[in-house]
Amino acid sequence: MQFFRFLMAGGTAALVNIVSRYLLDFVMLFEVAVVIAHLIGMVVAYVLSKLFVFQPSGHSVRQEAVRFAIVNMFSLLIVWSISVGLARIVFPGMGFAWHAHDIAHVTGVSVTAVTSYFGHKYYSFRAG
Repeated sequence: MQFFRFLMAGGTAALVNIVSRYLLDFVMLFEVAVVIAHLIGMVVAYVLSKLFVFQPSGHSVRQEAVRFAIVNMFSLLIVWSISVGLARIVFPGMGFAWHAHDIAHVTGVSVTAVTSYFGHKYYSFRAG
């Protein structure tokens, strides 16, 4: 049940992330928009995870937030690499242009769902 709640919270945060990146694309480069959108989604994910997914850890909000940010920095590396790699290298090489940024970003964000869950369960929100 906890993993399902994580997927719901993470899915909501992922939607915020993707919509943010779409809007940011109008004012900045895709590569930068992916990073800023990830940070926006990360804030949403932290709040939803703390409220609806994980039990109180006993750590301060600051400690949890720092741990959450550390896990998300690893996720960001994966999301950015996949998103930019697909949008700038793979898709153009295939001649694929239909919503290439959107599909690349959704793919990048989706890949980290399981690894993020375990990172947050056993590190960010670990009781102690």
